[in-house]
Amino acid sequence: GRNPNTDEEFSLAVRKAYAACVSYADAQVGKLITKLNETRLQENTIVVLWGDHGWHLGEHAIWGKHALFEESLRSPLIIVTPDMKRKGTESAAIVETIDLYPTLCELTGIDVPQFLDGESLLAHLNKAQQPDRKAIGYAGRAKTIRTNRYRLIQHNDGYVELYDHESKGGETLNVASSNPEVVEQLKRQLDLKLGL
Repeated sequence: GRNPNTDEEFSLAVRKAYAACVSYADAQVGKLITKLNETRLQENTIVVLWGDHGWHLGEHAIWGKHALFEESLRSPLIIVTPDMKRKGTESAAIVETIDLYPTLCELTGIDVPQFLDGESLLAHLNKAQQPDRKAIGYAGRAKTIRTNRYRLIQHNDGYVELYDHESKGGETLNVASSNPEVVEQLKRQLDLKLGL
């Protein structure tokens, strides 16, 4: 019955609980990596750390994960291979979870099926690059497309939000009304990616 948007003590308790969960999961990953190193299995093991999508901790006045903003759609993804050239290199490239299967196929020498929608991330692992990739997401009442610069959220009732990640406002300033051509272009791309 407590609302973290109006109850500061409760919001702090929720954030602490979330941090504890993350710390616990991090410790378990550390144990796994330690065991791989101790047994020398890291020499022929591909490690993929892939998490569930994010969680709002008060951003946009949301406490939960079922929204179409960056905080709830981003998820952790770490890939380590024995012969990786760029270990420890961070990438801001936009990828989708459907890219994991073709990536693992390519890393293990398995033929990538032609019917897949995802794209292998091997080029990202071998060379720093950030092509103009797009990712989509959806909830019951809206759908979204994220590019390197923009996020468009299109609601089922026709309302549209456009956020420019190159602006200081980020996903707090809806710039759809001042960018109608970008809105129309991203709506077409979203429909195309969804097969509509």
